[in-house]
Amino acid sequence: MAMQIVGDLCTSCGDCEPVCPTSAIIPQKGVFFIKADICTECEPDHDIPQCLSVCLEDGCIIPAE
Repeated sequence: MAMQIVGDLCTSCGDCEPVCPTSAIIPQKGVFFIKADICTECEPDHDIPQCLSVCLEDGCIIPAE
């Protein structure tokens, strides 16, 4: 699985990008985007995705469908 960022809720603060251990988070058209093919949800190194742990917007980062 991978995480995804809900573009309508992303404030483009950039807090998530530097904490991603796989560099899967990139800016795209004014908001941030998670490359699903390289997102590991921070497993097995962390209990929760690091992007989720720093995001201040509820519901902005969710599991990809």
